[in-house]
Amino acid sequence: MTINYWAILAAAVASMIIGGVWYGPIFGKLFMHVQGWDKRSKEENEAMMKAAKWSYLWQFVASVVMFTVLSFLMYATNATGQGGAVALAIVIWIGFVVPLSFGQMLWGGKMTIFWLTIGNMLLTLIVGAAIIGAWK
Repeated sequence: MTINYWAILAAAVASMIIGGVWYGPIFGKLFMHVQGWDKRSKEENEAMMKAAKWSYLWQFVASVVMFTVLSFLMYATNATGQGGAVALAIVIWIGFVVPLSFGQMLWGGKMTIFWLTIGNMLLTLIVGAAIIGAWK
């Protein structure tokens, strides 16, 4: 089995860009409102942004792990090329991401956050899978 670490890194970078756009210009105001962050003071927001640097680093590490596992599953299931990779990503999304996110929502989450999360993860998995599938 050969894992293309450059493809994994590219997929992880793409996931950070997707998240930045998804939770920024596209749904940022809605996300901040639902989380109650739009009611914070300027000082509280600045402190949160300062602390977020570590969150971005750990999110990148988590994305590398996710795409490494996706790459392994592509090999294990013989999901080849972009089409096979994207199909596998959608199956993973339906079978794991959606049920786990739904469970979190049921136990104290918010429905809006659920939809934002699963939408972001679907796009992230599809794009990351397409990158890895094309690069193999």
